[in-house]
Amino acid sequence: MQGLLEAIVLGIVQGITEFLPVSSSGHLLLGQYFFGMDAERFGLSFDLALHLGSLLAVVLYFRQDLLRVGLALLRSLPRPNLADPEVRLGYLLVLATIPAAAIGFAFREVFETTLRSPWVVVASLTAFGFVFILSERLGNLSKSAAKMRFTDALLIGVAQAISLLPGVSRSGATISAGVLLGLTREEAARFSFLMSVPITAGAVAAGLPGAADEAFTPYLGLLFLAGFGASALVAYLSIKFLLAFFRRYSLRAFAYYGFALSAVVSVLLLLGF
Repeated sequence: MQGLLEAIVLGIVQGITEFLPVSSSGHLLLGQYFFGMDAERFGLSFDLALHLGSLLAVVLYFRQDLLRVGLALLRSLPRPNLADPEVRLGYLLVLATIPAAAIGFAFREVFETTLRSPWVVVASLTAFGFVFILSERLGNLSKSAAKMRFTDALLIGVAQAISLLPGVSRSGATISAGVLLGLTREEAARFSFLMSVPITAGAVAAGLPGAADEAFTPYLGLLFLAGFGASALVAYLSIKFLLAFFRRYSLRAFAYYGFALSAVVSVLLLLGF
């Protein structure tokens, strides 16, 4: 029963933090460190279940956008008409995916082992809190995603690559980069969510061979379904909430949350917890 409850809690944490600008990897790492809730002891297949859940959520939420962009890319071949907003958006998403895919492939082991420390999470949350505030101060919040330059998409892709660091929110890094480059908050969030699809799908595909080597049991299957279901449901609600949130509010709220969490974690670590 305890294992099932932990699987649901980890799925909820994944669903909330995958798309909100607060870092899913950082929160999962802190949860594992302070409460002994270790997703890795459930196996690689459980970790994949959490990511599959959040992937399903974003695909379902943006299914019409993804279908239109996918069809636009297909009909654009072999001579793409970049004046078409949907064709242009498709190629912008492809370009934005490249940096994280390349850096993740080259340095995956470093990100997953050497840099997995609560102090790295504290530093990342603090640093990106200032990035959120800076982006709100400097961004002019006027462009739609389809009107971006290709260099803008590449820069947002670099921001996504930086989010491989524990404690750096993927959505926070990409949304703040989009806002800095002039996108409205809602457009930056939409582009961020859409570009999460290929990178998450790639990460899941890369983990499948290792998961296939694990001995599958009915109990592991139950944990898989619990984590998957919790992650998918909560991630869908998180996407809906954040898009509505950005129609009225800014990234500053998440910056202040990051500062507060960093302070609490720092005190606990200094006290020897």
